[in-house]
Amino acid sequence: MPSATIKIFLVHGDPKRLRTAELSNWTGKAVAGPRTEFDSILWREEATNAGVYFLTGIDPETGKAALYIGEAESIKDRVKSHLDKDFWNQIVFFTSKDENLTKAHIRFLEGRLIDEAKQSGRAVLKNAQSSGAKLPESDREDMEVFLEKMQQLLPALGVEALVPTAAAKTSASSYEMLFCELKGLKASGYLTPNGIVVVSGSHAVFQERDSAQKYPWVMALRQKLKDDGSLVTDGDRLIFTKDTEFTSPSAAAAVIHGGTANGLTAWKNAQGKSLKETESV
Repeated sequence: MPSATIKIFLVHGDPKRLRTAELSNWTGKAVAGPRTEFDSILWREEATNAGVYFLTGIDPETGKAALYIGEAESIKDRVKSHLDKDFWNQIVFFTSKDENLTKAHIRFLEGRLIDEAKQSGRAVLKNAQSSGAKLPESDREDMEVFLEKMQQLLPALGVEALVPTAAAKTSASSYEMLFCELKGLKASGYLTPNGIVVVSGSHAVFQERDSAQKYPWVMALRQKLKDDGSLVTDGDRLIFTKDTEFTSPSAAAAVIHGGTANGLTAWKNAQGKSLKETESV
């Protein structure tokens, strides 16, 4: 993505309350806020325009992040119908300051956003189906640019559902492989802005350490990965079936070791230097 300047206005001075966001040299605008300020959000002039919106919260059945993506010719009129949904506690919507978003444009954006959210797998989608829309080539390119700008703003507004789970590997020089070894087992990974990705085919110990009983989160995380198929039994070890992102090197090392571990010393580069050593250079 190209560099950009983000301007966020805190209407009440509180970063958790009503706020607007814009990018330099872009016609789009975002409005975000908590469900507790739903009425004041809809009173804003931007809410009368066409656009796309996000409702975020926690899925009560799974405890995972939940997301609803929708489109409307009038944000204000459409989102009122979602008050019967109890999972969401935050709303973010995007409109155009020049009011040039048509019904076809927002339907196209909704379809692309749902596809992106499915691919990232970060949230339970409450509406996996989209109306979608076909656009002329020139309009389609304009909307792809609009989508890119939205993706730059969403994380700054607390919505990370569209952020790829594993950072794209664009070239060999864009990342450095790291290795975590234990008892003949070996895992590979690389750092990302969100933490660290353990690469598919990496190994983890089969049995948790006795000390893991003191730290239930390690056992819970390993079980979660087993349940979703990311970790499967391979003889006397476990193996990662897909690239899996962790929030920190220590969290990844704990899953691999079957107990708490210091990721700064457990992960080493090809020269045998630990993360702690390379970060202190």
